[in-house]
Amino acid sequence: MPHTSCGSSREGAAAGAPTPNGDPVLFARFTVPLAPKTFVRRPRVTECLTEALAGPLVLVNGPAGAGKTLLVADWVATSPRPGPTAWLTVEAGDNAPGTFWSYLLGALRHHGLTVPDDVGTPARPDEVDPSFLSRLAAHLSRQPEPVILVLDEFERVSSPEIADELQFVLHHSGTGLRLVLISRTEPLLPLHRYRAAGEVTEIRAADLAFLPEETAELAVRHGLSLPDDGTRALTKRTRGWAAGLRLFVLAAQQAEDPDTFLKEFETGQSTIADFLLAEVLDAQPAESQDLLLRNSICERTHPGLANALTGRDDAAPILTELQDANAFVEHIGHSWYRLHPLFAEILRAHLNTRHPGLERQLHGTAARWLSDAGQLSEALPHAADAEDWEFAADRFVDDLAIGQLFTGLGADRLGALFARMAPETSCPASDLIRSACALARYDIDRGLEGLERAEAFLTEAGALNSSAAQLSSALLRIRAACLLGSAEMAETAARRAGRLNGREGLTERLEAHPEIPALMLAGLGSARLWAGRFEAARSALSEAAKAPGGPSTAVPRHESLGRLALIDFLRGWPGRAEALSREAISEAERSGLPAAARSSVGELVLAAVAIDHSDLIAARTHLHQAAVSAAGNRDPIVTSWLAIVRSRLLLARGEHEQALRVLDDMEEAPVAETPSPWVDTQVALSAAAVHMARGHPQAAVAALAEQRDAGPECATASACALLAAGDTEAALTLLGTLSSVNGRGPAVRVPALLVRAQAADALGDDASARRLVARALTAAGPERLRRPFLEAGPWLRKLLDHRPAPGQVAEWLSTGLSTVDSGEPARAPVLEPLSEREREVLGRLAQMMSTEEIAADLFLSVNTIKTHLRNIYRKLAVTRRGEAVRRAREAGLL
Repeated sequence: MPHTSCGSSREGAAAGAPTPNGDPVLFARFTVPLAPKTFVRRPRVTECLTEALAGPLVLVNGPAGAGKTLLVADWVATSPRPGPTAWLTVEAGDNAPGTFWSYLLGALRHHGLTVPDDVGTPARPDEVDPSFLSRLAAHLSRQPEPVILVLDEFERVSSPEIADELQFVLHHSGTGLRLVLISRTEPLLPLHRYRAAGEVTEIRAADLAFLPEETAELAVRHGLSLPDDGTRALTKRTRGWAAGLRLFVLAAQQAEDPDTFLKEFETGQSTIADFLLAEVLDAQPAESQDLLLRNSICERTHPGLANALTGRDDAAPILTELQDANAFVEHIGHSWYRLHPLFAEILRAHLNTRHPGLERQLHGTAARWLSDAGQLSEALPHAADAEDWEFAADRFVDDLAIGQLFTGLGADRLGALFARMAPETSCPASDLIRSACALARYDIDRGLEGLERAEAFLTEAGALNSSAAQLSSALLRIRAACLLGSAEMAETAARRAGRLNGREGLTERLEAHPEIPALMLAGLGSARLWAGRFEAARSALSEAAKAPGGPSTAVPRHESLGRLALIDFLRGWPGRAEALSREAISEAERSGLPAAARSSVGELVLAAVAIDHSDLIAARTHLHQAAVSAAGNRDPIVTSWLAIVRSRLLLARGEHEQALRVLDDMEEAPVAETPSPWVDTQVALSAAAVHMARGHPQAAVAALAEQRDAGPECATASACALLAAGDTEAALTLLGTLSSVNGRGPAVRVPALLVRAQAADALGDDASARRLVARALTAAGPERLRRPFLEAGPWLRKLLDHRPAPGQVAEWLSTGLSTVDSGEPARAPVLEPLSEREREVLGRLAQMMSTEEIAADLFLSVNTIKTHLRNIYRKLAVTRRGEAVRRAREAGLL
């Protein structure tokens, strides 16, 4: 419990004795401040104060309005402490040693602490006898419980002599004295010694800052209820500064809609501005005020930058002094400083009042200094605010940063910044940037317009006729080629870029911008893929996927992995395609790419693989994810493959008309100027499959008429359609010319084997049909390819039902075959066996137990159960609990 001792009347008289200069003692300075009803108690800090009393010194240090005094005062009033406590609020007049020590003695006695007469009192205001300090220290060292002395507003002590005397008493009092200093500035005591000895606890501004939940409580105590996002935004805006929060809340009390008021509140003309200008800005000398005002335009500043903005050379010591004075200036390392954002906001408003029109000039100065210092990302917003667009564009292109408009976490920010570029800005760099921004939005017309204008400038002699500009132009040509579907344009641009290798200064800039070669390789590979040059595409995409890791190359790496997966799928290797697709998705998740920056090709390949597995629920889930990522995406590969996979899923679900409609829409609205051979082939195959499912084999034959020579897939599908149409001779002729399937995966080989088996069955060659089906089963097993067997037709069902089976039909396929005649889609098997623990969790899931109940029943943590659930969902290829239970019942796991 807090110590409360009244003391003797003699001690009370001594406490009221005049100071050495004859002035009366002001008892109000010994009073512990009372916390208001709206005060928010924060145990996380007060507990730290209590624990800190194990050492001799506690420093509570923060800026004006940080809540230092009330925090300590509330702790004194409410928290248990190991000894009696005295409070003294220091004033500027206490810089006379005699006066200071007289008041300190008065504080001790006022709070009921006995100080013997033989300790003495200072006789003169300007000095104290060293023996007095020794007697006081000796007296304190003999105390059975440590005396806790709180000195508030200690920043007013500027006398080194007093600091030395206080250090002497603290040191020689041993365990008898615990000193708590509340100060805006660094005290003159030798803190380094206490730090080295581990004898000081420092509670700084970061510790005093309110957390969002504490802000919410403050609002409630003022009668406001703010939403969580509003509370977080307010805490972020003020950085938890106590006075700012309270002033914001007080102002919001008068508003009809407090939440909207706080979001739109302008601090320039407010009580918050009045507080900071009076307590912080006006307290500084003129040079410091000028530096603060001019540097308020910067998110962070540096002595060199501050000197450029002020036109002086005294920034380094001023910034250090401001930080030491807790004047809302924070040192953030490597000679960089940051102003509190709320203070900077107010200073900017004040700057425009004091110096109208100066802000734009300051932004221009900052842009040039930061650019010269290699801080281009910080320089660009300043150049934009200075409306110096030609400078911004020149530096951006010359730095070889144009690739950042397509990749990296700052792409949206840069795009928004250059969207502000004045239309009248006309130079090669600005045209290249306009082109890049348009191509990033898939606006091919505007992209080519700007690119051609820039390239026309670059053919002339000029300051920007540089390697960086030419390489940027080549990159944009490749990006445009991808949207046009022109592999030749991409190859030409890539060769042009290759000729720039080794140019002076280019190698170093490319090392700083690995996204440039990665984007070029990814674009070249995509153009080759569109053209059906699969192996050449694989070469370029593989190199792009190996680009150095990091945010700047995340997009081309992710994109390339997805396209490599598509190549494997088209070549008949669904297992490899699935692995690459998951790697592409993992790359996006690791890199934190937003949905708009992700390529949906990986999800589309997973959907296509799920359709081959006859897992239509998983296919629908992947297709939905792909559609979300592809929103607004006009990449021909994405757009075409999305339509093809959607049509295949509709077919698998028996929605034949809708499946054909999707394909018809593709033909009516081509996605690129140059058609893609493999897209045309896949469209024909999908259309033929729909016609076959509808019982129209002749229509299937017609759909494939122009594609028979496109590869073994089309020849296989054509032969199957001819057999169904009763033209066995034509089918046999076509099968006799079937091109080799060497190098193709099981998704190509299995249908080819099945159509040969169908032909043999039609000819009555039972042995050959059985042998071919057995080979198809063997090839399909590792990949779990169910769809080719489900679409094979009644002949396969009859072969297996009425004749000796061609070997034991695998369990993964048998359930599906039972639905061939019903037309119902079969469920895919469990992809991986469940562990014993996962089966236990699954059993409880079927009993409708919650995650917490399962954890309690199995004596496991909730997080462990969540991990098991994720594994179960993955192995069952589902996304929800109900689906998992249904799937498990179908698979015989329950």
